[in-house]
Amino acid sequence: MSFLLLKTLGKRSKQLSRIPTRIFSCPFSSLSSNNSTSNNNFSIFYSWYNSNRRNKGFSSILNGSPKPPFDSICGVRFLSSEAAVEPTTTDGLSVEGIIAKNWNIVDESENDWKSHASSIAQSIHLIKKRLKWKRLMDRLEVLSAQINKADLWDDPVYAGKISREHGSLMNKMEDVMAIEQELVEHIDMIKLAREENDPELESNIQESVKALLRIRRNVKEKELEALLSGEHDYCSCFIEVQAGAGGTESMDWASMVMQMYKLWAQRKGYGVSVVDEMPGEIAGIKRATIKVDGENAFGYAKSEVGVHRLVRISPFDSAKRRHTSFAAVAVIPILGDGSTRVQINESDLRIDRFRSGGAGGQSVNTTESAVRITHIPTGITASCQNERSQHLNKASAMAVLQSRLDQLEMARQAQVNAQHTQSLTEISWGNQIRSYVLHPYRMVKDLRTNYEVSDPDSVLEGDIDDFILSFLSTSLDKDEE
Repeated sequence: MSFLLLKTLGKRSKQLSRIPTRIFSCPFSSLSSNNSTSNNNFSIFYSWYNSNRRNKGFSSILNGSPKPPFDSICGVRFLSSEAAVEPTTTDGLSVEGIIAKNWNIVDESENDWKSHASSIAQSIHLIKKRLKWKRLMDRLEVLSAQINKADLWDDPVYAGKISREHGSLMNKMEDVMAIEQELVEHIDMIKLAREENDPELESNIQESVKALLRIRRNVKEKELEALLSGEHDYCSCFIEVQAGAGGTESMDWASMVMQMYKLWAQRKGYGVSVVDEMPGEIAGIKRATIKVDGENAFGYAKSEVGVHRLVRISPFDSAKRRHTSFAAVAVIPILGDGSTRVQINESDLRIDRFRSGGAGGQSVNTTESAVRITHIPTGITASCQNERSQHLNKASAMAVLQSRLDQLEMARQAQVNAQHTQSLTEISWGNQIRSYVLHPYRMVKDLRTNYEVSDPDSVLEGDIDDFILSFLSTSLDKDEE
């Protein structure tokens, strides 16, 4: 249905027949004078829409803020799985129809509305492809049925998991439907102004063209978000870095890699905290673990799993020879209490307390505040010495241990040992995913996607988004094949 045509309803009643009614569970005829409730509801919605259209435009309405004064009109819930009918213009043009018209896409500066519309339509098509749209809608239908069960909350943990998944999928569906709806609305506005030759509407054409340009730019961000459709992509994560063979040179490189991820996380607005760190004897680190806290942190960081190789003139070699160093990266999702897969029994743990290493503060090195926890059945260990309090170190170590055990269980169930992390044992030639060359030339190249840049300094300062997105796109294409 076209909201823009609703706005002009009083002036152009002759065009009512052009408005598609199949989105609604009742025809417009039910809004007749003998149906006072429907008329009243329609009037309320019309007033609400007109007010918000003047004040805030389409996007605020379609994104659900502010909300309409009631949840439905004629029994139809807006932006719900029940009303997920593909939006079309008043003459029946859908996103697929726009693509089929093959309107030429030119530079944004050309200010061509057909170019903007075509670009937006292709982006929507790509987003749906990445989200596996039909599967998403089917899953949403199943979840909706489960949520409506009266006994759902008899199991709060399960109910919470179902509710979170339903909410996540609903948000994705609503975002795409809102973009589609706004696209067809502006196309209707432009077409209507030209057909009617109405000066009032003609003056709004440029406004609609500008809106299409804004959508064209913003929808590119949605393309990137659609890459993160994995089960745990929304989670925060731990990033672990371990130095390979090569002594001080590799330890220094491991420290550089860890610093790169800290800077990247800060660029993304994520929270970063050091969980565990074992410094090298002379420089760098032997290994370290940081916690990256934020939405989709794991979805992005999982692209970095593997061995990273550095070629440079060693600052630790008096002969100034070229050295090759390796560091391995593992990424583990933090599933949270509601999604934890492994229950840890206290009797299965061995807890060792020791004095923290490193420079420390006034008392961090003088008491046995550091904690190492060993899960005896699996032999997996986790340690933390970053906090001054033994209790805080124990809590952080337990969180790392829980995530490692969860990851191990996921890998076992999927029978893919390196689904989320890669073993940190083979840190050598032939296993690297990315090369950082500082001498004799300057380049960073991802060996999985062949994406490369000639500015390694910016990469080491945390500018790795292009590598991440290139890998995610390539991986998604391979999965579809």
